[in-house]
Amino acid sequence: MIEFDLSRWDAVLFDLDGVITQTATIHAAAWKRTFDEYLRERSERSGEPFREFVVATDYKKYVDGKLRQDGVRGFLLSRGIDLPEGDASDAPDRETVHGVGNRKNRLVVELIETEGVETYEGSIRWARFLHDNGVKTAIVSASKNCEAVLRVTHTEDLFDYRMDGNVAASLKLPGKPAPDTFLAAAEHLGVAPSRAVVVEDAISGVESGKAGGFGLVIGVDRKGDPESLRAAGADIVVQDLGEFGC
Repeated sequence: MIEFDLSRWDAVLFDLDGVITQTATIHAAAWKRTFDEYLRERSERSGEPFREFVVATDYKKYVDGKLRQDGVRGFLLSRGIDLPEGDASDAPDRETVHGVGNRKNRLVVELIETEGVETYEGSIRWARFLHDNGVKTAIVSASKNCEAVLRVTHTEDLFDYRMDGNVAASLKLPGKPAPDTFLAAAEHLGVAPSRAVVVEDAISGVESGKAGGFGLVIGVDRKGDPESLRAAGADIVVQDLGEFGC
C-alpha cells in the first residue's frame, strides 16, 4: 500500500475516462469508427489512399484526454487534412472539425446507452475515502458527456465540483495539455495548486497537471506504459488507485 498523507493536501482533482470510469474503450471505439468512416468516404470521393485510425498509436497521441475538437483537428492534420472549424452546433454529417466531433459524440452517447458504463472500484473507494475525510474532490474531464456518465454510475455525490467539456467551453478555456481546466477547478474549490493533487491516465492530462504547478501528479497506468506517464511529469505511477488504501 502507498502512503498518502491527508494533511498535506486540500483537494484531489480526478480525470474521468480511464481514472474513475472504464469509458476509455468506448471512446476509442467511437473515435475509430468515426475517423475510419470519414476517411473511407473521403478516399472514395477523392482517390486519396485510405489510412485507418489505429487505436494502439493514434488514440493516445492525438485524442486521449483532449477536447473533442482538438482531437479531431490534431488527428486529421496528421493525415494531411485541414478542415474548417465550423460551429459547435454543426450536424454530424457536416465536413468540419465540429461536425466530425459531433459524429463521434453521437456514437459515444449510443454506446453509453446500450452498453452502460463500468467504474474502477479502487478509484471509487479512494475518492469516497478522501471525500469522507474532508479532502475536496473534483472531476476535470474534456468530455461533454461527463454529467450523464456520473449520473449513470451514481457517482455525482463523490465530487464537490465538475469541470467538463461544457463548462470549459462556456468559460472559453483551452483543453489539456494546457493546465487551465485544472487551475479553474482548484480556484473554484478555493485551493492553491501547490496543495492539490491531479490524477490522470492520459499523457496530455499528466502534462496539464505538471504545467499547472500542482503539488502532486499521479499517473494511473491503464495501458501498460508507466514510463510515458513518468516522462510526461507524473510524480507517482500506479496501476490502480486502490493501491493508496482507504
